[in-house]
Amino acid sequence: MLAELAAANAAFSVIKQAVQNSGDIAKAGSAIAKFVGAKEDLQKKASKKGGGSDLEEFMALEQIREKEEQLKQFMIYCGRPGLWGDWQRFQAKARVARREADEAAKRKRKQILEITIVTFLFIVGLGILGCIVLLALHSQGKI
Repeated sequence: MLAELAAANAAFSVIKQAVQNSGDIAKAGSAIAKFVGAKEDLQKKASKKGGGSDLEEFMALEQIREKEEQLKQFMIYCGRPGLWGDWQRFQAKARVARREADEAAKRKRKQILEITIVTFLFIVGLGILGCIVLLALHSQGKI
């Protein structure tokens, strides 16, 4: 939980510095991507309830929320008109795409597992069938 929060804080400080130096939010594109990635990682960890205490999780998410509000202000005042709304729509589409990609990857893993199991059972079945044939031939004295 602390690593994700540290990554988000570091990315936000880069965003803030870029905006202060140039007045252009577009110059901080990679830092914004890192900030959003750290935010999502933190939210995933908090939702799994494995990251720490409830207060820790709440405070970390609250810090992220505050920084996201500052990012909103940067986009409104330093970006083009409508940038914040466009950013929110883009994030929503990207979130859906990531979720679909995760589900597709899960389906593919499941399919590979099923194929592996069927192949293994087929090979075991052939082995058993071969053993039965050998035993039958041996009992008839042909081997």
